[in-house]
Amino acid sequence: MQKSSYILSSLLLFGCNNATDKAEKTADSQKNEESTKRQIIDLTHEFSEETVYWVTAKEFELDVVAAGETDKGFYYAANNFATAEHGGTHIDAPIHFAKDKQFVNEIPLENLIGKAIKIDVSEKALNNPDYLISVEDFINWEKQEGMEIPKGSIVLLETGFSKYYPDKKKYLGTDQRGDEAVKLLHFPGLSPEAAQWLVENRSIHSIGIDTPSIDYGQSQYFKTHVILLSENIPAFENLTNLGKLPPKGFEVVALPMKIKGGSGAPLRIVAFVK
Repeated sequence: MQKSSYILSSLLLFGCNNATDKAEKTADSQKNEESTKRQIIDLTHEFSEETVYWVTAKEFELDVVAAGETDKGFYYAANNFATAEHGGTHIDAPIHFAKDKQFVNEIPLENLIGKAIKIDVSEKALNNPDYLISVEDFINWEKQEGMEIPKGSIVLLETGFSKYYPDKKKYLGTDQRGDEAVKLLHFPGLSPEAAQWLVENRSIHSIGIDTPSIDYGQSQYFKTHVILLSENIPAFENLTNLGKLPPKGFEVVALPMKIKGGSGAPLRIVAFVK
């Protein structure tokens, strides 16, 4: 009798373990299937001699050190590069416009990785290169989506201007360089009033835009920068492919070069869309 009970218990235990293994394998399979279904959208412009920089910033230079077969029979390639922190797809660290705030290496990863939303103002912005994204644009998004901008969101602003990149005349408003070219800049940005509204009413982690600056081209005092960066909200600039993103329900990973004491850095930013 005891032997029969032992065999029965063993069979039941084996069955339970087998069922658990199958359940775990099914769960793993579902996770793998879900991950393969996710689409990865690159929101980053390439860095090259075509990269668009602020009109007073050092442009990207690539110095080829080696590219070819060595005398030992293997291929070897290596380059040096030099560039400003702020140019191409990059991040503005809070210290860029706010004293004693975070350097780029101090920005918490939680502010750079997470759930994101996109607000599309391209219909307005493409018809007005000096368009200022307004509080009304945020409120309209919330009405259309039936929700407030979620706490801790990464907010991306689509103006449609990335379609002009890297044509400086269309993208910046001028192809001239130097201090005198600053007054010729024309591209959309976020209004200071809207930036202040976000700070006071929505607890966001970071913000990005597909133009050269979070402030519009004709800005002289960069109030939007000051408002956001003073609250340790970093800004991503010169983004691309925002038109491929839905209004909500996606995640963003935005990892800059970790420059100690940096006011900004080149950025590789991608979105994961289900």
